Amino acid sequence: MTLSNSRWVRIAGLAAIFALVVVVAALVLPVSSGVAETKTFKYPPAKKDNVTDDFHGTIVADPYRWLEDAESPATVAWVDAENIITQEFIRAVPVREGLEKRLTDIWNYPKYSLPYKHGDRYFFYKNDGLQNQSVLFVQETLKSEPKVVINPNTLSEDGTIAMRSTGFSENGKYLAYGLSKSGSDWQEVYVRDIDTGNDFDEVLKWCKFPSLAWTHDHSGFYYNRMPEEGSVPDEDRNNYSRVYWHALGTPQSEDKLIHEDPENKEHGFYPYVTDDGKYLGIGVYHGTDPRNGLLYREIDSDGEFTTLVELGVAKFDFIDNIGTTFYFNTDLDAPKGRIIAIDCTTPGRDQWKEIIPESDDVIHYASMVNNNFVVAYMHDAHHKVRIFGLGGVFIRDLELPTIGSVYGLSGEREDTEMFFGLTSFLFPTTAFHYDFTKGEVSVFRQPEIDFDGSKYETKQVFYKSKDGTRVPMFITHKKGLVLNGDNPTILYGYGGFNASMTPYFSITRLLWIENGGVYAVANIRGGDEYGEEWHQAGMLENKQNVFDDFIAGAEWLIENKYTNTERLAIMGGSNGGLLVAACMLQRPELFGAVICQVPVTDMLRYHKKTVGRYWVPEYGNAEENPEHFKFLYAYSPLHNVKSGVAYPATLITTADTDDRVDPMHSKKYAATLQAADAGDRPILIRIETKAGHGGGKPTVKRIEEAADTYAFLFKVLDMNMTVAGQ
Repeated sequence: MTLSNSRWVRIAGLAAIFALVVVVAALVLPVSSGVAETKTFKYPPAKKDNVTDDFHGTIVADPYRWLEDAESPATVAWVDAENIITQEFIRAVPVREGLEKRLTDIWNYPKYSLPYKHGDRYFFYKNDGLQNQSVLFVQETLKSEPKVVINPNTLSEDGTIAMRSTGFSENGKYLAYGLSKSGSDWQEVYVRDIDTGNDFDEVLKWCKFPSLAWTHDHSGFYYNRMPEEGSVPDEDRNNYSRVYWHALGTPQSEDKLIHEDPENKEHGFYPYVTDDGKYLGIGVYHGTDPRNGLLYREIDSDGEFTTLVELGVAKFDFIDNIGTTFYFNTDLDAPKGRIIAIDCTTPGRDQWKEIIPESDDVIHYASMVNNNFVVAYMHDAHHKVRIFGLGGVFIRDLELPTIGSVYGLSGEREDTEMFFGLTSFLFPTTAFHYDFTKGEVSVFRQPEIDFDGSKYETKQVFYKSKDGTRVPMFITHKKGLVLNGDNPTILYGYGGFNASMTPYFSITRLLWIENGGVYAVANIRGGDEYGEEWHQAGMLENKQNVFDDFIAGAEWLIENKYTNTERLAIMGGSNGGLLVAACMLQRPELFGAVICQVPVTDMLRYHKKTVGRYWVPEYGNAEENPEHFKFLYAYSPLHNVKSGVAYPATLITTADTDDRVDPMHSKKYAATLQAADAGDRPILIRIETKAGHGGGKPTVKRIEEAADTYAFLFKVLDMNMTVAGQ
């Protein structure tokens, strides 16, 4: 929560006094190179309360429960003291300043999104290089002079107000857009007249992950939101999703409720209007479970919604419709995906038609452009794009210049052109144009960056996990790398929520590999790299497979002489933060360093905080289900820290305004590790302010955090290197 200025000043004063005492008492690591020269770290004192919970007869202690209260003076003081010792350590690393300068130099190049057509005009985002937020532009043609629609950088001095959601009217005249502050997932929605540049008077509140779906008469839009603050208990602020109709130019108090389901308060809804403007669809979901439901009715109807697909059966991604026929990408009876057609006049399952059958590769997503299906397949964790006719007849493969990830696929059903983006580990995100009439792919916009990718290479390898499962891994490094077992290496992973780790370009990664580092990404179970079966093999009671896959990847890198245990770092964020936290506890001797970013660590109480209840289908619920408690308790990082163990050097990162993964996870985990660790390597936590889970984070904060992270790694992995150009 945000503190009032006066209250913050009072608490900060207490924190400063406490922090000074702590810092004076702390024995800070010396800055000379070499981990062996470090001394045991003295951490800020963290009291242990006698707090316990009874989980089905098992008493579980939670001594740092007090850290869950972010506003208490004790928590604020502890956070302040932890940040001071973390910054003392990181800022003392000799190359820290050079790292930030080099990152800034690489970052400073123009970045463009794909162009998206609405009405007769094109819209795109551009960042000049170091702007905190990207700017939205409009142009009449692809060659005409762009004009600014919204520049979020003018909305706050520090760049912490971000535009997170957009919905354009069909004629391209109006824009509904959601703004968030300090990285929060909560948004307020405004409406702009694009021609005049003026906003209408209305402001729509209580929105989280809003979908903004305009009707084709441009009179207004449908949107989803949560209950008004104060109308439900605090624990239900993320429940009772509703869909409303908003008429342009009217106050939110006059919005019309379109759909709700109070009997199933955890069900979420998002509206969409079909491209022909004839139907209003409502997607139904339960947490992060991909098995969604679909409702629909004619756009001018006030009648009941018809259920086209029941919630909880399978994944159904709506592609498009032609008249009464709706097309979906589904994994029903096809774990790797297939495309089917459902005629809503004869919706019985026995009447469904298969258009494109399941294949060996996974259908990641599909669009309908130029009256063709454009399908992005995943083949061993990278994309291939294939074009099919409406009847499912294969037409051609798109020729791509590199193995990578395709995103965007911007185009409508009647268009003769489309745009798509391509990115890879050494291939900066580039916009491409495809002409259906000529069958030609051409570069639309290609960035110019201060980095020579020709000096580096990416390879894909496959290794065996503990149970024999074949797991792919991408490895990127300088050409001519000597496999002497002594290269500093980062192993990155995620492993959950059917999210695929396909190749992507990262500016911060360049800093690592140009200084001789190896960067590896393991495509472990829990993702969607090989379809829903791959996902389910890494969720609920199968979660240990994810950790086994990751650990096996680390062992493969060591066995194949890329690195050794002292020079191997593991990195992951959010669910990936859970991954690296669990792995460092299960195999502390295997890793030299751990970067644990915005992690989920308290697997017994995660569902009680922020949007944690959304994750129950993925993780389970220890409170309600005894079987879930058994497997969650077995790997929950917070509950598996052992006293007397020498743990790897660890940097935990979080943000006090993260309302997706509550920062209590990071705080309680850091306090527990610091109290238990018997080693001489640092266990530090970096707690950001005015930045949330990551979305909308301003460029300046992203650069600062990356510089701190890599300075930590340079130090603890004993990287006696100089930053490029220094």
